[in-house]
Amino acid sequence: MPTDFQMVIRLLLTLVLSGLVGFERQVHRRDAGLRTHILVALGSCLIMLTSLYVFDIYKDTVSLDPARIAAGVITGIGFLGAGTIIREPKGVRGLTTAASLWVVSGIGLAVGCGFNKIAIYATILVLIVLHFLRFFEKTISRDAKT
Repeated sequence: MPTDFQMVIRLLLTLVLSGLVGFERQVHRRDAGLRTHILVALGSCLIMLTSLYVFDIYKDTVSLDPARIAAGVITGIGFLGAGTIIREPKGVRGLTTAASLWVVSGIGLAVGCGFNKIAIYATILVLIVLHFLRFFEKTISRDAKT
């Protein structure tokens, strides 16, 4: 079981990693920005830490599975993400924002479990996808129109 200090460090790491993703969304003026991404990831991390704590307390008394709570988080974030998706006459907006909310939830769960390195790598990959692949999408769109 992580110490109180380790849990605070995990929450702070979650704040930084999800803040990076949220900042990218905020810069591009998306509905779910910095605060939303941070709150989603912090909530996920806190729920995972709580799940691990409850598992540790009751492991000898009752059969528990800490992954079940994580599965509930992912389901709940799916509903939250669905609220960011808007259908318009020109198409659908908000899919990438919904996906970024879902992935920061996963990052929060990973940090909550202590998978700090993989959470950092995942954050880097998310930022590459959100920021750098935007250039390629625009290039492909321009080429398709000509």
